Amino acid sequence: MAHCVLTVIGDDREGLVSALSRTLESHGGNWLDSQFTRLAGKFAGIVLVELPSAQLSAFEESCAGLLGEVGLHVEVTAAQDRSGAVEPRKAAPSPVSSAAGHEVRVHLVGLDRPGTVRQVSTALAQQRVSIGTFRSWTRAAPEGGGVLFEAEALVTVPAGLEVEVVRAALEPIADELMVDLDLDEQG
Repeated sequence: MAHCVLTVIGDDREGLVSALSRTLESHGGNWLDSQFTRLAGKFAGIVLVELPSAQLSAFEESCAGLLGEVGLHVEVTAAQDRSGAVEPRKAAPSPVSSAAGHEVRVHLVGLDRPGTVRQVSTALAQQRVSIGTFRSWTRAAPEGGGVLFEAEALVTVPAGLEVEVVRAALEPIADELMVDLDLDEQG
């Protein structure tokens, strides 16, 4: 079996997930995991699927046809299989596994300004902290105080690195950007 990650985007409309799942099923595939969202009139997501290796090329061709059929652009990328081995078609970098560290929830909120995500993600990368999930959004500040930027991430801190070291790397950025920053160890 081949494991693939599908990245999808199209104009938001009904039937997009249905068309994608129908295409997968027609090639003997199985839908394993997914996340989707609507942003600025677009529907975007990422899906982990498995399908018979012999069907992979035909599946990729069928996915390309979804652009004309329903306006859905689908990119198919080989992924690690359930055992952790990389599929032979395309080698992908191996992510940090949770066994190699511990998970920490990062939450920040502050006035929206360019550079917030870059500064925080750079500081995390410098500590070899891997971002597992990341979600951000903006909303109106109370009392007409502008626009707030808020983000949540689940990150993996490498084994042997204390969360306080990560906090110390992020606090100067939080002070400079004037954002509230919380780190909570999971489990």
